[in-house]
Amino acid sequence: MMSPRPISEDRGGSPHFRQTPLQIIHVIGNFLRIWSVYSMYRYLSQTGASVTLFIFCCLVPSSILFLLLQKPWKGRALSNQQVVPSVINGVITALYFILWGKGLKSCGPVRAILAEYSGAVLGVLSAVLYGRRGLVWKKVGGLIAMLASFYFLSQGWAMASLSPIYILVLDAEVQTEHVLGMKDMVIPIFAGILSALRRVIARRVSLKNQLKRRLHAITIASATCFLFPVAMWDLIIGSSSSSVELPFSAWAFLSTTLFGVLLIFFIDNIAEERLHMVFSSPRHLMVAGGCIIVMEIVYKMDFSLPGFVICSLLLGFGIYEATSLERTRKDSLQNPDQSNGMLGDELQMSSLPT
Repeated sequence: MMSPRPISEDRGGSPHFRQTPLQIIHVIGNFLRIWSVYSMYRYLSQTGASVTLFIFCCLVPSSILFLLLQKPWKGRALSNQQVVPSVINGVITALYFILWGKGLKSCGPVRAILAEYSGAVLGVLSAVLYGRRGLVWKKVGGLIAMLASFYFLSQGWAMASLSPIYILVLDAEVQTEHVLGMKDMVIPIFAGILSALRRVIARRVSLKNQLKRRLHAITIASATCFLFPVAMWDLIIGSSSSSVELPFSAWAFLSTTLFGVLLIFFIDNIAEERLHMVFSSPRHLMVAGGCIIVMEIVYKMDFSLPGFVICSLLLGFGIYEATSLERTRKDSLQNPDQSNGMLGDELQMSSLPT
């Protein structure tokens, strides 16, 4: 008599097959988020609007929606040990949004999006402070590869007008006005480090997904409150210095609010909890890279595919080495919290202070 076990296994399917819909959702969510980034960049570059004021106008409805969806005042009361770090994390989040927005406006979407992955340097810091010598050198090598990738990006390798292949083949002149230099990349790189830091703090405060969502609502609301005086100051200075009214782009605001702040939070949670994919990982970079290529072509940007691929490969290799852990030990322990990623395991192993 045939055992029913093979039938149940066939019905259940392989784990990879069951994760396929989640992977599709992850790709679509990241595509929409990157689309909102390009919409935001076009609006800021064409109108010259204040970055802080734009982000504040996007965070106000986002914080209201987060609070209405998560209702942190209901359910089990939150302790001060959870609320206070979330409020502090709101300050870091507000600073991240300001720096990243300014980096987007000055450096362009490709450099700003790839610079978000600079948070992997926190893994290097953890290894230098608490890691073994062999692991330190591996992570330092990853850091060097990341710095090389950011240097090539700052020199315009991802732009057709500045790509070495474009210049050698067509014998074109270098347009030095598009060359930024590493000092101009400091702002988006520092924003990427702050982004990784706020993710680490959120994981340390709460290990449960539902509690993390409630605390994230408090974090976004706190970031909105801290941005309020800065945004009002920009509004006052801007209105006094210029009487020209800036055009309003509903799509730029809606896409940034819905896709860039709201949707991407839930997408990242799905990726971490179900797909075991963290933000600062080569897999996430591969998804973002594909979305960037599509948007660069759609928006008809100054884009060099070979130069972008070279920079992305260097960055992916650097992230892989910089975030490398003792994988054999992690696999043997089968830690369910391994999806916390980049620094989650390192913080548990080395207790890096946050």
